[in-house]
Amino acid sequence: MRTISLVLSLVVLLWAPDSQAQTKADLIITNAKVTTGDGNVTTEAVAIAGSKILQTGTNQQVLKLKTKQTKIIDAGGRRVIPGLFDSHLHVIRGGRFYNTELRWDGVTSLQRALEMLKEQAQRTPSGQWVRVVGGWNEYQFAEKRLPTLAEINAATGDVPTFILYLYGKAWLNKAGLQLLNINGDTPNPAGGLIEKDNEGNPTGLLVAEPNAFILYSTLAKLPELTTEEKINSTLQYMTELNRFGVTAVMDAGGGFQNFPDDYAITDSLNKLGKITVRLPYFLFAQKKGTELNDYKRWTGMVEIDHHGHNGINDVDYHVTGGGENLVADAADFENFLFPRPELPPGMEANLKSVIQLLVQKRWPFRLHATYNESITRDLDVIETVNKETPLNGLVWFFDHAETISEANLLRIKALGGGIAIQHRMAYQGESFIHRYGKKAALASPPVKRMLELGLPVGLGTDGTRVASYNPWVALYWITTGKTVGGTQVMAAENALDRQTALKLLTAGGYELIREKGKGRIRAGYSADLVILDKDYFTVSDEEIKSINALLTIVDGKVVYGSKVLSPVAPVPLPVIPAWSPVKYYGGYQP
Repeated sequence: MRTISLVLSLVVLLWAPDSQAQTKADLIITNAKVTTGDGNVTTEAVAIAGSKILQTGTNQQVLKLKTKQTKIIDAGGRRVIPGLFDSHLHVIRGGRFYNTELRWDGVTSLQRALEMLKEQAQRTPSGQWVRVVGGWNEYQFAEKRLPTLAEINAATGDVPTFILYLYGKAWLNKAGLQLLNINGDTPNPAGGLIEKDNEGNPTGLLVAEPNAFILYSTLAKLPELTTEEKINSTLQYMTELNRFGVTAVMDAGGGFQNFPDDYAITDSLNKLGKITVRLPYFLFAQKKGTELNDYKRWTGMVEIDHHGHNGINDVDYHVTGGGENLVADAADFENFLFPRPELPPGMEANLKSVIQLLVQKRWPFRLHATYNESITRDLDVIETVNKETPLNGLVWFFDHAETISEANLLRIKALGGGIAIQHRMAYQGESFIHRYGKKAALASPPVKRMLELGLPVGLGTDGTRVASYNPWVALYWITTGKTVGGTQVMAAENALDRQTALKLLTAGGYELIREKGKGRIRAGYSADLVILDKDYFTVSDEEIKSINALLTIVDGKVVYGSKVLSPVAPVPLPVIPAWSPVKYYGGYQP
């Protein structure tokens, strides 16, 4: 008995200090409308200890946990929600270039967009470019039209300029054509067109027919920032995401985002504990024909920790799996300006070799697929692999799936997969209708049916080069069915209620990768939460698009604050270089 007593005493001594530390709060938010993410449960206050939620409840209940050291934040009756988790965003690549980009995201008139273009051209130094890289379309403008090449050249003059429009086309001004040495003799790349005038000279319009390679490969030729500027750029972009209440991102890699070289900036920030979003990332095969070798090399370099990795400050930053591009032959970019691309006959063999390797190595994978026809062929491959090398519960999911059929939804469910959807139709809905008709758009993607079948579904944006990274546009689209131009694309009966939509953009991403303890405001969960400047549940539909965070907390630490709550947040970092558009306009325009 004495031995047992001594053991028990030792256990109590070892446990007590930690337990005691966890019974008092480091930070308490009071006077709030706290949406916990557990059904319709709403509470009044939240206590945080370290990196975890300690307790939720009434002001009176939660304030019992305060000490002299506890920081108290009065929410002033505002809405508090779990931190947003964008399950498909290219933030590591986007961060490298963010400070170079003039964002037209949210700009409401073409006149203003062209004014911004002219202003930025005047301050851009020799050796750099003006670049507008996605996140907009003509329907958001009052004029409901695209800029002309004459307008672009008039605004930018001798300063080289590149403007990307969705996955469909891009414009180079005259100075840009000269600098890249594109002339009448320059051949069209495969799947792309360099438009010529009647004299055979390039006009400046680059067209994806339908492959986006011509757009991305041209963009890749533009100059990069210095290492110091890239670090600042990445921190500015993460702060911009925090401004919207984003606390986590599932990074989908991206074209010309090479591992490990192009991850050096976020690697260094992780070591310094400066990453302000959770950042699990997937590795994207870069070159057609060498994809299997890429994954053989990467799976030999990186061991997937299925329980989750944590960096300094406990913010997740680690390789999570392979994708969204597994093999180039399986890519079906959603360029609705052109017919659906037919995947090549050899696709299946190439895709099978990569997926089989990933399954054998127990690497989760995600697969870009827009069209049902592509998904059918992809599923044929996954089913074949499963028979030979069982998935056995391995995490995998499709990205996008705008036109997926009921039959293929059932096949995904049978294989234990999920789907990450994005608000690409908010930016390309009109183009989709012009090509495929109104009826085809009514349930693209059929998100309600996905949820009825019990599939794990995460919501995201697919920013930055096509759609905008603003998650509130995604919530606007999926709850109203409308595009950024106000066109009703998705049928109203196929749209989601606001509570369900918010769940897909919080806990939904974690359910996709089967990671527990995050995405809700619940005792023991990671302390990722946001105080909003407007109440998502009571504002008008149109106001959803303009919601911002007043305060964003990641892993128990305040990473962003504005207006009345700015005093409790880190001081904003100055933007470099001095000519950066972000210094003058910010990112998403209010």
